[in-house]
Amino acid sequence: MDLDTVIARARSVAAEVLGPQARSVDEEGRWPEPGIRALQDTRLTALTIPEDQGGLGYGLLALARVCEELGRECASTSICFGMHAVATSVIAAKATSTQQSQLLRSIAEGKHITSLALSEPGTGTHFYYPQTKLSLNENANLVLSGTKCFVTNGGYANSYVVSTVSADPDAPPGHFSCVVLPAGTKGMQWGPSWSGVGMRGNSSRSLELNDVQIPRANLLGNEGDQIWYVFNVITPYFLVAMAGTYLGVASAALDEARKNVKERRHRHSGASLADNQVIQHRLGSIWANVERTRALLYLAASKGDTGDPDALLGLFSAKAEVAECAVGVVGDAMTLSGGRGYRDGSTLHRMLRDVQASHIMAPATDTLRTWTGRALLSLPILSE
Repeated sequence: MDLDTVIARARSVAAEVLGPQARSVDEEGRWPEPGIRALQDTRLTALTIPEDQGGLGYGLLALARVCEELGRECASTSICFGMHAVATSVIAAKATSTQQSQLLRSIAEGKHITSLALSEPGTGTHFYYPQTKLSLNENANLVLSGTKCFVTNGGYANSYVVSTVSADPDAPPGHFSCVVLPAGTKGMQWGPSWSGVGMRGNSSRSLELNDVQIPRANLLGNEGDQIWYVFNVITPYFLVAMAGTYLGVASAALDEARKNVKERRHRHSGASLADNQVIQHRLGSIWANVERTRALLYLAASKGDTGDPDALLGLFSAKAEVAECAVGVVGDAMTLSGGRGYRDGSTLHRMLRDVQASHIMAPATDTLRTWTGRALLSLPILSE
């Protein structure tokens, strides 16, 4: 499937399924199952699986563009899809033959949704320092003990990529690993349903892991590989999925402002808001903001796909720039739309709440700016 077809399918699903349900997903705080199933039916959930394993074989640029299309209509669904795509990429990066046949084939066939379980209450935005313990029992099974939070698709995915730290006191410091946890495994206990200011369809829930046992075959790569996964797979794909989503929100907000301005006329004079030079100037500035931010994201994603050594710097900045662009553009669009945009239940009202998460979702904007600065100064990115 060529990229134009991929984008056309994403745009179709967004317009025909996500858009009509976006308001109810937000108001009811429900996981967007119809949208996710439509993405499975169109094979888009196989986007980042290699072709030789039954997938579409695409990388960062395609993920950015698909999430942008989905984010234009429903940010919650886009993030749910994006976290699936990131987790899929993690599984595929060093997949064993068993993981290929049992996980990736099922995902490629549209029968399996996966997600990430990285964040923890005690580490905040430092998702790369897990405290969830990984040990080996007498039956040679892996045992997980700890608490995860903000697990997107929580309770609805078929599996979760979980980050852990070795419970062995003799293990070297920072001996972090990733495993795949099947849904419904004994010892998993989900927290309450998600209820946030925005992104209300994410089902972003906490997860208690009470001596959860899984086969050793569920280990991803080798023990101690998590930092490799963080910087080679998780961070690039995570940043791109979020940036694409919120770029889509910004683009849609610009379109909403244009529509509202073009439709508004003063009854007493018949004058159109579209004839006001101040309005024209502000719309031109908003458009330029969206376009230059899109250019940065696409360039950084393209460099990531080709293995450019500076790609990660670009991706750090792209996500930060998208967050600032999206929050600013939605606010400006609401100002230009006046009371029509400010009313409760408007499209811009949902966007205004959703887009605040762009700064918060780890790595947070301030963290990304710091990482970029450290890299430019040849300092360790994760130094505290």
